[in-house]
Amino acid sequence: MDKNNNKQPVKFNWLYLFWVLCILVLLNGLLFPVVGGAGVESTDYGTFIQRVDSGLVSKVQIKDNDIFYTILRQGKEQQCETPEVNDPQLTERLLNAPGKNAASKISFTQVPQQRNSPLMDFFLWWILPGILFYWLWSYASKRLVSGSGGGNFLQFGKSGAKVYAENSVKTTFADVAGQDEAKDQLMEIVDFLHHPGKYALMGARLPKGALLVGPPGTGKTLIARAVAGEAKVPFFAISGSEFVQMFVGMGAAKVRDLFNQAAAKAPCIIFIDEIDAIGKSRDAAMGNDEREQTLNQLLTEMDGFDATKGVVILAATNRPESLDKALLRPGRFDRRIQMELPDLEGRKAILKVHLRDIRHGDIDLDIVGRATAGSSGADLANIVNEAALRAVKLGKKEVDTTDLEESVETVIAGEQKKSAVIAPDERRIISYHEIGHAMVAALQSHSAPVQKITIIPRTSGALGYTMQVDAGEKHLMSREEMLNRIATLTAGRVAEEVICHTCTTGASNDIEQATRMARAMVTVYGMSDHFGMMQLEEVRNRYLGGNASLTCSAQTAAQIDEEVRLLIRQGKEKATKLITAHLEEMQEAAAILLQKETITGEEFMQVLKKHGDA
Repeated sequence: MDKNNNKQPVKFNWLYLFWVLCILVLLNGLLFPVVGGAGVESTDYGTFIQRVDSGLVSKVQIKDNDIFYTILRQGKEQQCETPEVNDPQLTERLLNAPGKNAASKISFTQVPQQRNSPLMDFFLWWILPGILFYWLWSYASKRLVSGSGGGNFLQFGKSGAKVYAENSVKTTFADVAGQDEAKDQLMEIVDFLHHPGKYALMGARLPKGALLVGPPGTGKTLIARAVAGEAKVPFFAISGSEFVQMFVGMGAAKVRDLFNQAAAKAPCIIFIDEIDAIGKSRDAAMGNDEREQTLNQLLTEMDGFDATKGVVILAATNRPESLDKALLRPGRFDRRIQMELPDLEGRKAILKVHLRDIRHGDIDLDIVGRATAGSSGADLANIVNEAALRAVKLGKKEVDTTDLEESVETVIAGEQKKSAVIAPDERRIISYHEIGHAMVAALQSHSAPVQKITIIPRTSGALGYTMQVDAGEKHLMSREEMLNRIATLTAGRVAEEVICHTCTTGASNDIEQATRMARAMVTVYGMSDHFGMMQLEEVRNRYLGGNASLTCSAQTAAQIDEEVRLLIRQGKEKATKLITAHLEEMQEAAAILLQKETITGEEFMQVLKKHGDA
């Protein structure tokens, strides 16, 4: 951490508290003096009158709306106190009352209320409290601006960025795997920061900014830290949401302060995570609000600093389509670096990185890599951690391949619900449902091989599942493969209807996936004979699940629904033919699954080979 930016926790100053308490005690003594003191008995007015009439009172003093009197108790004088009451007969009663003996009377006096001089009142009521409150406000303001003192204070005008010195960031490109293309592009920035002279000789200038774009969990923040770790320069990290404040102008002030700090520490790297929080596209409805002012200030600052000083801006987002066009133009963000989900080799490399800190034996990374298709780097890190937790729970000394395979299923479908009690009739339906999926998948060409079949319930709500794993990495799906996939999805319901003569709610997820795939074939991929290569649906936020919206008329939308229905019906008819033709294999495989609860793809294929189907 840089010495200038290393904010040590401020210890509470007890001396300040001591002086504040002394001043408060002094004010209380001056404004509210203590008259009675210890050893004074408090009584009511009636008791006082009774003691006066009984001759027990020897001395009375009236002061500040209180009556202080002395009585003789067991040969000793006792001081007593009672509040003054508007009693017109009090003076006459005291004059006529007997004293402590018959020869004496009560002596009483009334002390007039003391009044301070006007100058003293002005000092006590105005000057002294004003000085005290001014000192307290000055002390609190310093803590408020500096953000220290152990509290969650607002930092008015301060960026709030986490500043890491050149030696504080330990992450390097060796800790980033599965993003080789992104590392190659960012390596040029690192080399420029190390050797600016050779680029200046050629007339090349350093890119002002690089925008990291990709799905969540692909390592955008990690690779930004790796750039700072490789370049050995100060690293300013801040989230886009931290610029947004409830006070107008605070966001713009934070932007100015961030770039001022960066200019003082140049060469350095600024990283703004989730920049879409302030960089959304401006429109007529925005007006002059706080977010637009912050964006305008960011645009101005990115134009204002000199790229030759070595200030590089890295930003990350999951929604690049929502960013303002002025923010994306060359001269601000010169590069757009895609951080896509890793392929097979990338997943294996990421697994190696995370396994470095895990005690493990010989692990078949190819099996685990193929089983985790579509997983991000964060997903793979979670899978490795779940495998380590499982190994500890089972008392193993190291993690093996079975731990990783089970952790993949845990992340995808949840933990096994071993305590769940399922009726025999339902277990039979579930087993035929899963065997139906596996049977249709195995009997079709251009279909992923079956890896595992189980009827053990999972915490995600699945009562069983059939896992298919492609033999290699696939980047494209043909129309035939998609139709085969739809047929496989409908096979569970077909098996229930053909063999069990019923249909259950267990096919709800299959129906959802089959409908989504069939609709995408019609509206996005142009695989419909009726519509052909016509875009009927626009996909937005593709890195965040992909929200689709139709771009056609209501009449066309009705025709789309009909096309989707036809594709699903064709898949179901195909699955019905395959299952009806192989009922004997279905019965045998379901019996084995009911007995073991989980079978591998090899055991299932042995059943098909016995009947000459494989």
